[in-house]
Amino acid sequence: MAGDGVFGPRLRIDGEPREESAFPHLWTGCVGAGRANEALRADWQRQFAEVVAACGFRYVRFHGLFHDDMFVYRESYGGGFGPDAPLASPVHTFSYVDKVFDFILDQGVRPFVELGFMPRELATVTGTVFWWGAHCSPPKDMGRWVELVSRTVEHWIGRYGLDEVREWRFEVWNEPNLVPHFWTGTKTEYFELYERTVRAIKDIDPALKVGGPATSVFVPDDRYKGEVEDRSATHATAAATDVDALDWRPVWIEDFLAWCAARDLPVDFVSTHTYPTDFAFAADGEAVQITRYADATFDDLTLLRELVKNSAYPDAEIHITEWSTSPSSRDFVHDTPFAAAYITRAYLRCAALADSISYWTFTDVFEEGGAGIGPFHGGFGVVNEWGVPKPTFHAFAMLAGLGDRLLLATPDGVVTRDSRTSAVSAVFYNYPEDMALRGLPAQTSYPAVRALAEVGPSRRIHHSIGGLEPGAAFLVEIVDWEHGNAAEAWYRLGSPLNPTRAENEHLRGAADSLLRFTLTVPDTGVLDLDVELAPWAVMSLRQAV
Repeated sequence: MAGDGVFGPRLRIDGEPREESAFPHLWTGCVGAGRANEALRADWQRQFAEVVAACGFRYVRFHGLFHDDMFVYRESYGGGFGPDAPLASPVHTFSYVDKVFDFILDQGVRPFVELGFMPRELATVTGTVFWWGAHCSPPKDMGRWVELVSRTVEHWIGRYGLDEVREWRFEVWNEPNLVPHFWTGTKTEYFELYERTVRAIKDIDPALKVGGPATSVFVPDDRYKGEVEDRSATHATAAATDVDALDWRPVWIEDFLAWCAARDLPVDFVSTHTYPTDFAFAADGEAVQITRYADATFDDLTLLRELVKNSAYPDAEIHITEWSTSPSSRDFVHDTPFAAAYITRAYLRCAALADSISYWTFTDVFEEGGAGIGPFHGGFGVVNEWGVPKPTFHAFAMLAGLGDRLLLATPDGVVTRDSRTSAVSAVFYNYPEDMALRGLPAQTSYPAVRALAEVGPSRRIHHSIGGLEPGAAFLVEIVDWEHGNAAEAWYRLGSPLNPTRAENEHLRGAADSLLRFTLTVPDTGVLDLDVELAPWAVMSLRQAV
């Protein structure tokens, strides 16, 4: 019963026996977080533990490992009296990093290590991006960067053991193509940084897994293709009447793989970000939002797999280390059932196309633009800054409850079986087809996003599952506009900017108020699932074990 092509134990769906196949859970592979220092907060840690327990995430990735607020790298003493006294050589201290990594590992999660950004005292340009002032330049001394990376990795091996650290992934930098925001150097300088970094890590142990280029977005034009961003290249994209008809391709990846192959450099995984929305600049300089169709992520990953397969690294893993409905931390779609239906559709359709697609992020404790204004402000998180679950939280929990064997795949969802327990489970969704063609544009206010609630008809989900034990119980849970929608409950309270304790408890209750009911298998052994799903609803069916 464990191999592909084997029938389930007497299971028949819609009257037909179903051939099984492997069903990877790429949605549990990794989840994002803002920056390392935020992981020292008590609320971040509490929320992380709760989200991991419900959603099963196995890795977590964040920025700022080497930022000044982690105090890993110091060239001067900085004692606070007069000018900083220079040190004879750089000092590397890991107490803050140890607290973060100890906690993460204690939750049964591993770090997906983003190596960056540059410590201030090692940077050639300082304070270029984010409220917290990340330094995104090449190092002023490449030897000291290599020493920093080497001492850090060696420290982790000494603390956690080589076998454990071999299971981690080491990603060199973040979005270096977004010049000058996340990298003030050139494309060639990033490739050189990768070369020195991967060689340093492989010198410690060849089995450690290193990859890149961690670039952002697919584009249909020439921006980010060369050494610097050319905004003039985006004019045609901004003016296009049908952006989906353009040729969207990944940035830097083909050049990166060719550059590494020419120098015989290891590439254990290819990483990039595939947000389905983008910005292009019109001829007058105005930034124009570009919204792609709902299956753009599927098509992007299909192309990416083909490019990697035909490269010098056909066995490299593929990790999408950031992904969401949009790259804006003030997009109110993130707070709604619309995002839940979108990500459910995308994850189920892309299940076999990557090794992980890391949702950005698990929490609204996220300060790239400073703290959010109000409890629901369009933050990336599956929980808000108070830990109140959003519909996306429920979508992830439902996906996590699926089995590892696929019995049925439909345009509306899947039915699965757990190979260990034989328990049957399913997830279905109603993503309006009209929106599948138009995509899901970012929204800058909650009142504006509410208009989507009127889009699309209901959808009937009707399947029979036979060969079940009579009397077996199945729990159905549904998140939709009226159930499990805490942001709408907040809106109906009058959108309080600073909720009272009582109001926060009300919002928690609303978040947990999924539509729930139980179905019992009759004596025939056939469970008849017949449910009318409202637009944007996501539903799970789980067998009680």
